[in-house]
Amino acid sequence: MAKISVFGIGYVGVVSAACLADDGHEVVAVDLDPAKVSAVNAGLSPIVENGLDEIIARAVASGRLRATTDGQQAVLDTDASFVCVGTPSDEAGAVGLKYVKGVCADIGQAIKHKQSFHSVIIRSTIVPGTMDETCVPVLEEASGMIAGQDFGVGYYPEFLRESTAIADYYDPGLIVFGALEDRTAQILKDINAQMPVPSHVVTLKTAEAVKYASNSWRAVKVTFANEIGNIAKASGVDGQQVMKLICADTKVNISPYFMKPGFAFGGSCLPKDVRALQHLAARTGVPSPLLDSVLIANEAQIDRAETMVANSGAKSVGLVGIAFKPGTDDLRESPLAELASRLISKGLELRVYDPYVSQAVAGGVSAMGRGNDVVPDLPSRLVGKIEDLIAGSDVILVGNRYEETIAPLNSVSEYRSLVDLTRINTSLRSNGTYEGICW
Repeated sequence: MAKISVFGIGYVGVVSAACLADDGHEVVAVDLDPAKVSAVNAGLSPIVENGLDEIIARAVASGRLRATTDGQQAVLDTDASFVCVGTPSDEAGAVGLKYVKGVCADIGQAIKHKQSFHSVIIRSTIVPGTMDETCVPVLEEASGMIAGQDFGVGYYPEFLRESTAIADYYDPGLIVFGALEDRTAQILKDINAQMPVPSHVVTLKTAEAVKYASNSWRAVKVTFANEIGNIAKASGVDGQQVMKLICADTKVNISPYFMKPGFAFGGSCLPKDVRALQHLAARTGVPSPLLDSVLIANEAQIDRAETMVANSGAKSVGLVGIAFKPGTDDLRESPLAELASRLISKGLELRVYDPYVSQAVAGGVSAMGRGNDVVPDLPSRLVGKIEDLIAGSDVILVGNRYEETIAPLNSVSEYRSLVDLTRINTSLRSNGTYEGICW
C-alpha cells in the first residue's frame, strides 16, 4: 500500500483521499483551511456527497486518513503527492493556474529536503501542455532537482460527477494517466489494479487533452439534446422520447465509428438533413446555434485540407478516393469531390485513384446526379493503379482508405509528400513530409 498526501480538501481531493484510505492506503489530506482539516480529523465530510461521511469516518477511525495544514510535513511523510486544487477560469477565460503553481512550489520546496524519491501527481484539470510548460518548471525551480530523474511527475485526471462521486470512483468509465518515469506510473497502476476497467498509460499531454475532450463532449451532448428537444417541441413532438430512441441505437448513434478525428462528412444524407433541420428550426422560431455551427465546422475541415495541400507546394496531386466514403461510387456532396474541384480550379494537376468510381465509370453505371459532375473531366483523371498515381504526383492526398493502397503508401510516406485525411497507419504522426489532418 502507498503513502499519499492529497493537496486540496475540495470536492476532488476529499473524495480521492477518503477512497484511497478506504482502499488501505495511508493518506494525509492537506489544506490551508483549518475548518476543513478539523472536519476531516473529526471523521466528518467537509462537503455534501452521498456516502462520503461514512467512508471518511471509517478511514479516520482506522488511522489511515488524517488531515493537516502542514504541507511540508505531509510530503516528508508520504511517497507521492496528489494535487487536487481548483483551476477556475481567469478573466480571459483561460485556465487559472494560481493554486496549482502555488502547491507545486510548496511541494518542490519540500521534496528537496527528502532523501527518498517522491512522485508529484497532478489531478487538477489543466489544458494540454500545462504539465510540461508550467508544473514541471515550477517543481524543478522550487526543488533544484530534475523531474523524471530526481523526483517523479504524473498527470492523472479525474472523472467524478458530483452526487455520484463514490460510485464513479469505484466503477469508472475511464482510467487514464501519464508519467515521466516508471516509478510514478507504477504507483498509479497499483492504485487502480482492482478497478473494473483497464488503465490507459499515455503521455502527459494526451492525458490532459482527454480530460478536456471528455468534459467538452458532455457539454456538447447536453446542448445537442436540448436543441433537438426544442425543435421537437415546436413541431409537436416529445423531445425526450426522440432522444431516448436515438440512444437506443448503439450500432450507429452510440458508437465510436463517428468519433474518429479526420476529414469532413458528406454523402446524400447528412449535409441535406442538417440543412433541413436548420430550416425547420428557423420556420418554427427555434434558435439552433449548434446545428448552425455543424456545417460551418464541416466546411472548415475542407478548408484545412486545402491549405495543407497548398502548403506542400505541389503542382500535381494524386487523390486516393473521391467518393464520399470507401466502398461506393457515390459522389453526392462528397467533401473529397469538393476538395478536388477547388484544387483543380487553382490550376493543380489532379489525378484520382478510386476503384469503385472507376468500376462504375467503366461499366457505364455512374449516373449523372450522383455528384460526378462536380469534378471536371473526372473519367479522364481516373488512374487504375495506386503505383501509377504515386509515381506521377508531387503530393499524395489520401481521402479514403483502401486496403490495397496501404502498403504502397506506407512505403513512400517517409520520403514523399503525403497529406493524410483518413490515417493509413496509426503509428504515423505529422513530421514534415507526412502530414495528418488531425494527428
